[in-house]
Amino acid sequence: MARYHIETYGCTSNRGESREIERALRDGGHHPADGPEAADVAILNTCTVVEKTERNMLARARELDDETPADLVITGCMALAQGEQFREADIDADVLHWDDVPEHVRNGECPTVTPDTEPVVDGVVGILPIARGCMSDCSYCITKHATGRIESPTVEENVEKARALVHAGTKELRITGQDTGVYGWDRNQGESLLPELLERICTEIDGEFRVRVGMANPKGVHGVREELAAVFAEHDELYNFLHAPVQSGSDEMLADMRRQHTVSEYVDVVETFDEYLDYWTLSTDFIVGFPTEEPADHRQSLALLRETRPEKINVTRFSKRPGTDAADMKGLGGQTKKDRSKEMSEVKMDVVGAAYESMVGQTSEVLLVEDGTDDSLVGYDSAYRQVAIPGAETAADLGDIAEAEITGHNTVYALGELV
Repeated sequence: MARYHIETYGCTSNRGESREIERALRDGGHHPADGPEAADVAILNTCTVVEKTERNMLARARELDDETPADLVITGCMALAQGEQFREADIDADVLHWDDVPEHVRNGECPTVTPDTEPVVDGVVGILPIARGCMSDCSYCITKHATGRIESPTVEENVEKARALVHAGTKELRITGQDTGVYGWDRNQGESLLPELLERICTEIDGEFRVRVGMANPKGVHGVREELAAVFAEHDELYNFLHAPVQSGSDEMLADMRRQHTVSEYVDVVETFDEYLDYWTLSTDFIVGFPTEEPADHRQSLALLRETRPEKINVTRFSKRPGTDAADMKGLGGQTKKDRSKEMSEVKMDVVGAAYESMVGQTSEVLLVEDGTDDSLVGYDSAYRQVAIPGAETAADLGDIAEAEITGHNTVYALGELV
């Protein structure tokens, strides 16, 4: 698992966000490092209260970027309000919302779930782990040693848990698991029960809510892609959002990673969803600097990113995990990984920024699910694209579905006004 270093600046709220990030990381088996120089990932939780603070945040980010070999993540208030300043300062970092940090630190590994896999209500968000374990054997992933192969409760059991969450006040139901795409493989002779589960949640549970489906590896989705895309197209309760981590645009790299899917299978999934859905969000992950990655492999990943144009992208430099096969491989140099990460992150920002730019001037229905900075509220539109609405706190409540005109964007999220 990853060794992390986290630094927090600013108010009590920021310190609380850092505690939540640390709790999620520790629950996933990650542990703190003895300083940034010993970390696999350094996390800078920023403040932006005055101009001097902004200058201090930029200076500290430069120091971490220059002095540590770690993957640098910048989050917090300045990251959300003025994230472009870090890019303009040529700081090689991923600028993320607080909630996205734990997923990023996974470094391509499957997410772990709560030990008892019981549902959790957090404000208006309900989290439903639908299974434990996965069917993958990725050469870089240590999570499989802790959780084993897929163990799926019945569809009926998960529907009842979902119903209980909605009745408890959930407005956004997050379906989670180490690989939601293979849910039911142990019960259904190697074919996913995810389409059936989503269909039944949408048709059998009363109430106004939306459903976000968590990470689903391309291999598990590929066999049911038509059926799954049809369920998304039929039910407005489902966010039109799919997180299918490809990890590389090179079949040779995917074989070395033991990712099970091929590039063409990933593209098949994307094209199928394109056929069924006019407006949807593709989320994916790339690992750069895998030990056997050649320059040509990296170029293929860049080409795939440009071809499929995912609107949400996690770019992570490879780091070794003890006990994995990839840990025994001779690694690439830190500067090589840093250069490739920077190049891919620049393409990522162009692709993501264009997606959010295309939203400007449109009116969207946004489910408000969390507090933002100052008096803003943050929510998601039908394709699970994030929208921050300044001043919304005085006119709306968490759990409301609000009409918002998109007035601008900050590359990785949209800005809106209530209408």
